[in-house]
Amino acid sequence: MAQDHPVKALVIALVDDPVAAVYSINRLKPDALCFVLPEAAKALVESAVQPKIEQMPRRWDWLVLAETGEFAACHQTLARSLPDLLRSWEVQPGELVVDMTGSTAAMAGALTVATLPWCSRVVSLIQAPQGADDETIELNGQALVWTQSNPWDEAATVSRREGCELFNRGDYSAAAKLFRDVEMRVSGGGKPLYRAFADLAEGYNLWERFHYRQAWDKLKTAAKALEMASLWGGPPGLKTLLPSIKANAGFLERLVLDPAEVKDSLLLDLLAHASRRLHGVRDPEGAMTALVRALEACAQRQLFKQHKIKSWDVQPERLPQALQETCRTCYLEDIDGKYKLPLQAQFRVLAGLGDQLGQSFLREWPTMKPLLDAAHHAVLGHGFEPVKGERVQQLYDVVVKLSGVTESSLPKFPSLAL
Repeated sequence: MAQDHPVKALVIALVDDPVAAVYSINRLKPDALCFVLPEAAKALVESAVQPKIEQMPRRWDWLVLAETGEFAACHQTLARSLPDLLRSWEVQPGELVVDMTGSTAAMAGALTVATLPWCSRVVSLIQAPQGADDETIELNGQALVWTQSNPWDEAATVSRREGCELFNRGDYSAAAKLFRDVEMRVSGGGKPLYRAFADLAEGYNLWERFHYRQAWDKLKTAAKALEMASLWGGPPGLKTLLPSIKANAGFLERLVLDPAEVKDSLLLDLLAHASRRLHGVRDPEGAMTALVRALEACAQRQLFKQHKIKSWDVQPERLPQALQETCRTCYLEDIDGKYKLPLQAQFRVLAGLGDQLGQSFLREWPTMKPLLDAAHHAVLGHGFEPVKGERVQQLYDVVVKLSGVTESSLPKFPSLAL
């Protein structure tokens, strides 16, 4: 008898063919075994199956079907009982094998639907076709062939589309989980592809939370795996996706490896983040918070790059004469003894130094004042009024104008159409 690797769990349908059931159990050697059968077959299990099992499972049980010829009745029984049983046995997605050899048509349909979340293999003994080259098995005087398939190899396409929709809505964590679940269920050849999709979604989820180095590592790994998959065909749209992933990985590389205390690319990322929060997931509060931070990063970059001034650790004597006393009296932190410039003061210092960015800020101040007030009064600012998307967009336009950033220079997350 052919031998397979022992399996974690086996669900086996049995009506009146104990010989086939014994063969399947001895071949697969399950750690946990569940019979799905009518009431009359319970005696058959005890008399003709259990005594012939070569290696008894550590755990076993049965689910009794009142009517084996009706799909609805079969499915109702399985749907109510099987999930709890598999959970108690700690069966993970992809660890279940289902044997349909002894099932009726209704039982087979119900088993397929009820076990799909856990099943990675469906096996069956069928009559050997005339002139079959496959290994034949003699049972009860019949020549049979052992067949097996994985329903997830086809069902994965639907799940992949669902994962793409989650990704495109900005729900990267949920997309990663879905892709990871599919990875566990598909056959070996499909696992690297879905592992790459999961890494990709996890990478963008890390990026969205500003974990730049971890995101870069994930995107590099995903890009290599997807490039390899594209050489063997892969799903439609894969080749057109790769350039944007590589461009994003390159952006993260520059951001991560930039040794400067004030990173040039941070402003670009904050603006792109604010745009995604506003237009992608419809989160104006989060977008406004990121946008105000982007405005500050713009001032910090100019102060540091052009004037060697750290806004978080200022030396008052390096400031314009008119602002030195204000700095000493208003911006001293009593805990660490450092002088720290707030947002508006940073731009006023730039203006006092004759910097064009600071002067542009003062010219735009009448326009910006009510917009920054809206940010201040927002729930995630310091107030109690939810900010409106229109105010965020207005401030976004002003910040882009002030910083001189072009939309084409901002990193863009890809849209998955696979």
